[in-house]
Amino acid sequence: MLFRDFIRYLELEKQASVHTVASYTRDIEQFTGIIGIDLENYTAWQDIGLDEAREYLYHLRGMGLAPASVRRKLASLRAMWRFMQREEAVKRNPFKELSSPKKSSELPKVLAVNAVDSLIRAIPLYYGQAVADNRIKNQAAAEFAECRDQAITEVIYSGGLRISEALGLDYPDLDMIGMTIKVRGKGAKERLSALGGPAGRALRRYLKLRAHYVKGRRGDGAVFINMDGERLTARSYQRNLKHYLLTAGLPPDLTPHKLRHSFATHMLDAGADLRSVQEMLGHSSLSSTQIYTHVSIKRLKEVYSEAHPRARRKKM
Repeated sequence: MLFRDFIRYLELEKQASVHTVASYTRDIEQFTGIIGIDLENYTAWQDIGLDEAREYLYHLRGMGLAPASVRRKLASLRAMWRFMQREEAVKRNPFKELSSPKKSSELPKVLAVNAVDSLIRAIPLYYGQAVADNRIKNQAAAEFAECRDQAITEVIYSGGLRISEALGLDYPDLDMIGMTIKVRGKGAKERLSALGGPAGRALRRYLKLRAHYVKGRRGDGAVFINMDGERLTARSYQRNLKHYLLTAGLPPDLTPHKLRHSFATHMLDAGADLRSVQEMLGHSSLSSTQIYTHVSIKRLKEVYSEAHPRARRKKM
């Protein structure tokens, strides 16, 4: 079955993450449902051309999806068709001929340094209040969740990690003496990420509690776990994050990825060179990192306009 072969290709050859494979699967299943063909009927796939690809694109636009979401879905189908071309199952790739929505020029949103501090301080405040209000009756569970989520937040901000990279860490990836962690990024690329002092302290505090929940596997398995000893999911952390944002008085729609954006911007603001930030983020292309220079320049202009005596125009 070509579809299953494509999924195996993603998992084995491309070494795509579980999240990426799930996204590709959903996108392809959605496409076959909208166009009205059987996922397993590959003779019908051979008849799909530019008209069907356009029909799918119009449908996505009608759903009101963001341009980034539309681009991702089209990329999934381009990849599927490239694979089918390689297997000589189809002759053309109609999605290659389709123009994707243009990328937005909107700059990434970042948190100010003091806002990051407020977020991290809000985590113990939230659990302290939740225990006091009897919303959480198990104090041990509250302490464990507090230490774990504080460590996750510190690690993401300390090294500019994606949430999937942070939650994908295994215990052997930690070097608590050298204060580094081995991160597996997109395409199974590995890089070393530094642990700052606060991140290291938060992680050590959490690891002491983690030892009680790993059932004799203290030096093995996932770093960040739930109380059943299983790897914590991104959805669980993101759900908790909303509570911490509200406690800190920050917008509840901020995502873990904003911490990664904030890390990159704060590093550049402090004088880090672009190449170093690129390596820390795990970007394959320098152009992906350069957007953060625009954020820094925008902030620089705002500061200049407010502070320089000849930057402000006199009112007439």
